Amino acid sequence: MGTITFVSHDGESHEADIVEGQSLMQIATSNGVAGIDGDCGGECACGTCHVIVESNWMSLTGKTGEDEEQMLEMTPEREATSRLSCQIEVTEAMDGMTVKLPEYQM
Repeated sequence: MGTITFVSHDGESHEADIVEGQSLMQIATSNGVAGIDGDCGGECACGTCHVIVESNWMSLTGKTGEDEEQMLEMTPEREATSRLSCQIEVTEAMDGMTVKLPEYQM
């Protein structure tokens, strides 16, 4: 079983075990990762699960849909590799992936 590391804006790391088929948001909320709230329950209707994916992992996160793009447009601190973690289905190939949390999500 692999792990994914969530890094807060202030540098605090939180490792979580991969559960293949779950969303990155589900894994974060199940493991108490501070800053990933998932207020909409994974319906891509809020921005409370915004993460910044390292560019070398972007190809594994899937394609950004129109709804996600609309939500990200309203998200402060959006970067080129920003995603909503509720829209990323986790696979074992993501073992070792690190995602960062924006400053406003604390």
